[in-house]
Amino acid sequence: MKALVAVKRVLDYNVKARVKPDGTGIDLANVKMSMNPFDEIAVEEAVRLKEKGVVTEVIAVSCGVTQCQETLRTAMAIGADRAILVECADELQPLAVAKLLKALVDKEQPGLVILGKQAIDDDCNQTGQMLAALADLPQATFASKVEVADGRATVTREIDGGLETVSVSLPAIVTTDLRLNEPRYVTLPNIMKAKKKPLETVKPADLGVDVAPRLKTLKVSEPPKRGAGVKVPDVATLVNKLKNEAKVI
Repeated sequence: MKALVAVKRVLDYNVKARVKPDGTGIDLANVKMSMNPFDEIAVEEAVRLKEKGVVTEVIAVSCGVTQCQETLRTAMAIGADRAILVECADELQPLAVAKLLKALVDKEQPGLVILGKQAIDDDCNQTGQMLAALADLPQATFASKVEVADGRATVTREIDGGLETVSVSLPAIVTTDLRLNEPRYVTLPNIMKAKKKPLETVKPADLGVDVAPRLKTLKVSEPPKRGAGVKVPDVATLVNKLKNEAKVI
């Protein structure tokens, strides 16, 4: 059984995002980029399933600029067998990515598709769900535990009220949450081995997908600075300020 894992190149989580002076987006010039943390968890889970003998091949996929090859090499250093880059210099919104992944799902016929539940740059949390709808496959989102056996995946997922366990037939879409696993440390020998693994590059046109954006970003701005805190003499004053000044109660 093949496992297809989608990975995204994003601004490293340790780097403070800076807004461009003209307010058109985030400044990505000369800053560290890395794999989206949720996608790193997805790759780790696919590799663990391969180590258990459930999955026979792990395919890492990324959509974006040429530099996404670095992210795919990282996925292969973790344990993916090969990679596919859908190279596109244009802005890719969740629906466009879902369409590209759907075309690759049709081509590769994986038994399991694993994605991070969201990317830390746009926080959309849409691609997995859109892919499930386009491919007409069952989905299990926000997975904190995944078990695959007898043609079904049993997924424990995190919901507002606690945990929910669902069983879906394969092929299926699974999106990963933070508590699913802890990705392994990538060693230098595995980084060197990853350089020799196959990486295929295709264009959206090759897959017959229109990636034209449907949404337009009007403005990006920094959040307002927080005001200084104040000390209050008693609970009554605190309640009064929360009610009449902050208006939160």
